Amino acid sequence: MLERLEQLDRDATAALEAVDNPDGLEAFRIKYLGTKGQFKAAMTWLKDASKEERPQLGQGLNQLKNRLQTEFDQKKASLGSAKPRAAGPMLDVTEPPLPPQMGRRHVITQVIDELIEVFGRMGFDVAEGPELEDERHNFVDLNIPPEHPARDPLDNFYLDDTHLLRTQTSTVQIRVMEQTQPPIRVIAPGRVYRPDTHDATHSSMFHQLEGLYVDEQVSMVDLKTALFQFARAYFGEKAEIRLRPSYFPFTEPSAELDIKMQLKGEWQWVELGGCGMVDPNVFQAVGYDPEQWTGFAFGMGIERIAMARYGIGDIRWLYENDVRFLRQF
Repeated sequence: MLERLEQLDRDATAALEAVDNPDGLEAFRIKYLGTKGQFKAAMTWLKDASKEERPQLGQGLNQLKNRLQTEFDQKKASLGSAKPRAAGPMLDVTEPPLPPQMGRRHVITQVIDELIEVFGRMGFDVAEGPELEDERHNFVDLNIPPEHPARDPLDNFYLDDTHLLRTQTSTVQIRVMEQTQPPIRVIAPGRVYRPDTHDATHSSMFHQLEGLYVDEQVSMVDLKTALFQFARAYFGEKAEIRLRPSYFPFTEPSAELDIKMQLKGEWQWVELGGCGMVDPNVFQAVGYDPEQWTGFAFGMGIERIAMARYGIGDIRWLYENDVRFLRQF
């Protein structure tokens, strides 16, 4: 194998030295340095080399390719500099330039950063998880039984029999608890997917913020306090919010968090998300002792938070890429 490397070195060096025009230089690049060139093919020698030759062969191939690439770039610059200057007007470097168009972060990105900062002051760390999930993390370990309507194939984006685009960021709490022992205090912002009909408050892709707090003697009072502190810190002291009883398989008891916001000129109660005390079955699924640990979880729609914060009347405006709208934020 090392003899083949030496032969490749001699052939490639001689071929590059013989090049005297741009067309020949391009032909050299394709033959030796291109994606289907001889160096790409030579990498397959490694699997056939002996254990003793393999390190030396791999190092030699890399050194030779780097050297030839450097010499190729030098010759390309040399041949290019010999070309006659193209006819046409010179660039006037004294002319004042146009003012640069400054970009900005999307309003959803801004809101996510703001939420992370608010909950960070409350002691919550940030956790992440995959958008492509399996049924165990998306349903089974969250205490969602097979017959539950949320598992209907028509209400999910399945990629195969057992994998789907996640429908909630609650999957992250399972992954965090699988890897971490209590106490836990995390939030998990991210995209989720549901085949909803698009209207002023619904979209098939949107963002959620999942929150999880697990410790000893955590109660519903702690949950209500955390949510009300967040709402007053983020929306202001006069924000109108409420909790109303609800049901979720992974929390017991459960509640909906609503905020009053203006939609199409009328003040309405709009659901921000769900919350509740973590169901003991969820703790058992991740190996926690429900007799020792208690906790609460909540999930909020980030688009609806943005709409309430900035008076946006239609969720579809966030994704229509109308710069006249986006420049307001």
